[in-house]
Amino acid sequence: MPFRLATEPAYPGRDNEDFAAVVSSGAVLLDGASAPRGWDTGCSHGVAWYTRRLGGLLLANLDARLPLCEGLADAITTAASLHANTCDLTNQQTPSATVVMVRLAGTELEYLVLSDSALAVEGDDGAIEVITDGRMEDVKARVAAAERPDDRARAILSQRNVSGGFWTAGADPRAADEAITGTLPLAKVRAFAALSDGATRGIDLFASMTWEDCFDLIAEQGPHAVIDHVRQRERTDPDQVRFPRSKRCDDATVVAWTPA
Repeated sequence: MPFRLATEPAYPGRDNEDFAAVVSSGAVLLDGASAPRGWDTGCSHGVAWYTRRLGGLLLANLDARLPLCEGLADAITTAASLHANTCDLTNQQTPSATVVMVRLAGTELEYLVLSDSALAVEGDDGAIEVITDGRMEDVKARVAAAERPDDRARAILSQRNVSGGFWTAGADPRAADEAITGTLPLAKVRAFAALSDGATRGIDLFASMTWEDCFDLIAEQGPHAVIDHVRQRERTDPDQVRFPRSKRCDDATVVAWTPA
């Protein structure tokens, strides 16, 4: 199988709120969206519980050849039904996740991206296209003037899964209609990688590597080398002063593909 996968929680011994899995024809990556400590989410199960269940359902729908948007909507509905009788799914902070789905379909690569995890595709000419949903960054830019970090967090999260805000896969299947989808000719694809935002920190936070460096590192050492690179950079700024961020360390996941 040409897929390779690496995932690691932010800290040893803690739940990994990312999820990734592959089948012969495709892969699923989720990055659980957690609320700040102490916030009411309406759910007794937690983000890791949710991402594992949603991820398993997505993988089954991927293998069942459902259209990707339809598969996502169905999985959201089914996952919600698993805790609808015990949890308040109307709470805006109910567990949810970013989503990347990819499927090798004959001569095409089908993809779906929801929220700020990334799908990077290296073409046969060496050019790299990064597919991600920038609406969360747009929301962050709008609320950047808020003085207190907690106020900024509340302002950002108040825009989750609302019109004009950003969308994640939570309890509302309409999120599937907000996903970025498309197809690419497989003959033109040299490699691709799906990454949670904890794994892209080396590129978009620390600026210690480029996407070209990322693909080279995966090719030479495997996907876990990308996570190792990020961990090294996080350790150089433990107080989050040089590189301000909401979490000192984050769960990180990379799913990489090259032709067999």
